[in-house]
Amino acid sequence: MPKFLNLIQPFYTVALAHGEFPVHSAALRLLRSATAIVCCDGAVAALLQFGMEPTHIVGDLDSISPELKERFADRLHYEAEQESNDLTKSINFCKLKGYNKITILGATGKREDHTLGNISLMASYAGEVDVQMLTNHGVLSVAGSSSTFESFVGQQVSIFCLSPRTKITTKGLKYPITDRSLPSWWMGTLNASLGNSFSVHFSEGSVLVFRAYPD
Repeated sequence: MPKFLNLIQPFYTVALAHGEFPVHSAALRLLRSATAIVCCDGAVAALLQFGMEPTHIVGDLDSISPELKERFADRLHYEAEQESNDLTKSINFCKLKGYNKITILGATGKREDHTLGNISLMASYAGEVDVQMLTNHGVLSVAGSSSTFESFVGQQVSIFCLSPRTKITTKGLKYPITDRSLPSWWMGTLNASLGNSFSVHFSEGSVLVFRAYPD
């Protein structure tokens, strides 16, 4: 088994956003194994082109063709409100359905504003469901308390404090951080793991951790 697969939680409900469609084997492995695919309306065509069908389609349905609306009429879930983005609507739908272990795919790439918006919302999702985001380059996870992360020697790691008040201490990273806040997002980037795990300790707030796939 490739050494990076133990980094990925077996969350087989997939929320598929309308960003860059996954191409990395880790993301495609979970997509092919999904027990439910909750698809933002704009991502339906790409999923069909890949050879799979959505279990549910969520959104304001302005990004899906009339032909696909008719074809999938039995799995459309119209959400008219504009106070949240399509990915958030999909996550909220998952919560209503009782899907509480979710892998987000297709949330990055294409427009940078959508990418930043989708990543920034990870902490709000993590308060109510277990969630991970797989990109074509690595895994994004949220910790709401001190946590240990599976890793491998030399793995590229970046840590982002989602509140400027959060002070973190790390163990098992090449460049240790000791009781320090990271008010700018760049400050915790470009670190590396020293072993098969590392830990991040903090007492308040939440932390976003990126672990890169091996080259």
